[in-house]
Amino acid sequence: MVFQKVYLFEDTIENNIRLGKPDATDEEVIAAAKAASCHEFISKLPDGYKTVVSEGGGSLSGGEKQRISIARAILKDAPIVIMDEATSALDAENEKSIIEAIDRLTENKTVIMIAHRMKTVRNADKIVAIENGRIVQEGTHERLIAVDGLYRRFITNREKAGEWKIR
Repeated sequence: MVFQKVYLFEDTIENNIRLGKPDATDEEVIAAAKAASCHEFISKLPDGYKTVVSEGGGSLSGGEKQRISIARAILKDAPIVIMDEATSALDAENEKSIIEAIDRLTENKTVIMIAHRMKTVRNADKIVAIENGRIVQEGTHERLIAVDGLYRRFITNREKAGEWKIR
């Protein structure tokens, strides 16, 4: 599971990634970090993978923590991945890296994704629109956008909001 709010333990970055597979080799941890686009920033830290992060991961940015969480999930290699708003609080710089890492994580997997960001949702094989706890629509982006309903209204409102300007 990859959460919106990542929690890291007060331990090394290496051990935080290794939670996905406790018996993983150093090479497997590094390969997962590279796939999650976090090897580069980890390598620049004073102690690299041996760098100890504070409780909750407060010494790292949100995007860095998210990539470590994705590395952990890549290392686990579970057949089902649950993503809960994993891209909702990202800045533009981290978003690209994290979306690429998510693509690698979810390749050939069953993914259940809870999301509001269209970059995350648009390519899903099946989108389920839920209103008041009930499924009101399901299908591909193309199919759902073609009919009046919750999904198309959501997309239309997101597009309108994207046009807002502060004057």
